[in-house]
Amino acid sequence: MPHLALYTFGVLTSPLADPAPLTREFHDRAEPIYRQISQHPGYLAHAEVVEGGTGSHFDLDWGGWGEFVVPNWYSKGRTVEDIALAATLSLWTDLRSACDAVYSGLHRAALNRRRDWFDRTGHPSHVFWWVPDGVTPTWQDGVSRLEHLHEHGSAPHGFAYPHAFAPDGTTGGSTGIEPRPAPPAA
Repeated sequence: MPHLALYTFGVLTSPLADPAPLTREFHDRAEPIYRQISQHPGYLAHAEVVEGGTGSHFDLDWGGWGEFVVPNWYSKGRTVEDIALAATLSLWTDLRSACDAVYSGLHRAALNRRRDWFDRTGHPSHVFWWVPDGVTPTWQDGVSRLEHLHEHGSAPHGFAYPHAFAPDGTTGGSTGIEPRPAPPAA
């Protein structure tokens, strides 16, 4: 049975190492959000650094998730001191589970604050795609599909909610969920 991959990417207004209260607030929310999402029904896994890794995202060993890469529109830093991005890569049983997790709880509260932390880039912030059972998506998969989504719109290759595709490539309704309104802007 195929699984659903989800890649998210955002450009932060300031580097992760910035000691300003707003940046610290964003950083401090990450662990509780990951913990809550990892307990959500339908969650399978997310990209994590192999134990003992230090450095920026680009220097770390992500194991089977592959080398860390970013979309071509990211132009900020790549070192621990100046990196200004937030990226996730996760695996789900289905679209409903992923969307329920993203649009509820602590993550929903964080989404409502996204304008405080992220630049408005004019690019999509997430992409979904189906992977065969047993396949681990890579950071490169996520980036290439997000860039494709930006250039061509939703397709079976990569889609954004609510313009979903089922594993067989058919559109929308066969995913079993109805589109939800976007979260209110902060």
